[in-house]
Amino acid sequence: MPRLYGFDDMAYQRVRESEAAGIRQAASRRLEKQVYSAITDWMNDEGYRTTRGGQWRPAVLANVLDHPAIAGLAEDENGNLYETGGPQIIPPADFKAIRAMRQPNQPAEAQGDQREYLVQGALGVCGLCAGSLGSSPSNTGSRGYRCPPSTAQHPGGCGKVRINADLLETYLAEHVLAELAKPEVSAVIALAREEVLVEAAELRRQIEVDEVRKKELGESYASSPDLSLAAFRAADQQLTKGIRENAVQARLLEQVRHVPVGDVPDLVRWWKHAPLASKQGVLTLMLEQIAVYPAVARGSRTVDAERVGLKWRQWGASPMADEQSS
Repeated sequence: MPRLYGFDDMAYQRVRESEAAGIRQAASRRLEKQVYSAITDWMNDEGYRTTRGGQWRPAVLANVLDHPAIAGLAEDENGNLYETGGPQIIPPADFKAIRAMRQPNQPAEAQGDQREYLVQGALGVCGLCAGSLGSSPSNTGSRGYRCPPSTAQHPGGCGKVRINADLLETYLAEHVLAELAKPEVSAVIALAREEVLVEAAELRRQIEVDEVRKKELGESYASSPDLSLAAFRAADQQLTKGIRENAVQARLLEQVRHVPVGDVPDLVRWWKHAPLASKQGVLTLMLEQIAVYPAVARGSRTVDAERVGLKWRQWGASPMADEQSS
């Protein structure tokens, strides 16, 4: 039976620090919700190898991060965790948080099947109808974005725009990193990040106000015979919609917390292995909108300014870039 990665002995008492460092980095990335396939790519590129000297695979790493011993814990026959007094490569709280990320009744081996989508929320829109883009695999199973067709539950989409996710995300990375590398942009990143977080905080305050108004509306309807059911429902639905939309936008803006501040020697390398939350934070910090238009020809794999319009975020008196399509 092979030893557990990170330990020199089968009793989990002697830590192999050269391997423990990899576990800590992998755990940190997992806590940022980076998928196992992306984490193992990073580990393999950094030269980490399994106990047998092979390259990492998602299922193998998932099993290591799911082993209680890395947090100085053990598991009884009922699935309860308890402390063993052994060394802790990662804190027990981090271990429990990683384990809680598993789907119910899903073994650790299945975690490598998750797929990441860079563009989320209202950032990506259809260039034809301005509806929000959604993640949607193609018939062949490849990742993609599309404008969903209008339905009774989700009205508004035209269903006429679809784009391969790899092509779009590569295009976005090239343009965003090129902009981020400019000295005049990197000089104001910290200030810009704070501006966006202030905007998110204002949305959170508005949500609190609307939730109070929603509660007061319910109390008024219960106590006042002058407020009709139709009027109550209309007002309640409007407040509920505003709360939901503001919450989505606030979560999107709050992702900029993950954007690194300070010099990054190799932005391309950083981007390749950055957690998804960090990449999404960069997009949110740099862009207000990503508009995707139909392909010129069916099956086209060309992504350029005719296909994707980028609206760059303006930062106070020193805008990063003029509104443009690039």
